[in-house]
Amino acid sequence: MSGLRAKHRADRHRRILEAAAELFREAGYERAKIETIAAQAEVSVGTIYNYYKNKGDILVAIVSMEVNEVLNAGHGVVANPPANVHDAVDTLVGLYVEHSLIYLSKEMWRQAMAISTQQPESPFGRTYTALDHALIDQVCALIERLQELGFIGLEIDGRSVGELIFNNLNMMFIDFVKNDPATIAGLRAALRRQNRVLLNAISR
Repeated sequence: MSGLRAKHRADRHRRILEAAAELFREAGYERAKIETIAAQAEVSVGTIYNYYKNKGDILVAIVSMEVNEVLNAGHGVVANPPANVHDAVDTLVGLYVEHSLIYLSKEMWRQAMAISTQQPESPFGRTYTALDHALIDQVCALIERLQELGFIGLEIDGRSVGELIFNNLNMMFIDFVKNDPATIAGLRAALRRQNRVLLNAISR
């Protein structure tokens, strides 16, 4: 019975988050109402408040769902990367970038970034920071895996390289979400161009 209850609970969470993501996209984060989210998710308003204190909690849960999905997909790249440093990094970075607008719009990302910056010690801010650190760790794990495979020299500080790649990605992604006309294709091309300089210098 406990397994069935957990399944129902997970299903309710998923319906709430998918309904909220759709409404935030259509109506905008500020204009979206908890009552409308509840109606679209086919749950009571009370059920939503059992899980989340406010819309900010729902937004960070959507960000968490987004990041955890790309982290899960990234495990496969780290475990079995393409046999080329450029392709390996581009594949992992591509997962992050291509998935970024599945659940969240640029406006939603801007809202999430603003909350995390304004309230860094809040549960939202701490969760957002922890997700960033998980992504950094995965990029670093890929570089270390490429070192194990002999594609990057062991004398290279793999952790620092991974941090540089992610920090540049993060800065470029912030610019991307600030600029509505900017495209994912344009972002990926810019990242490839910039990463090429670093990766050429460390590849064997």
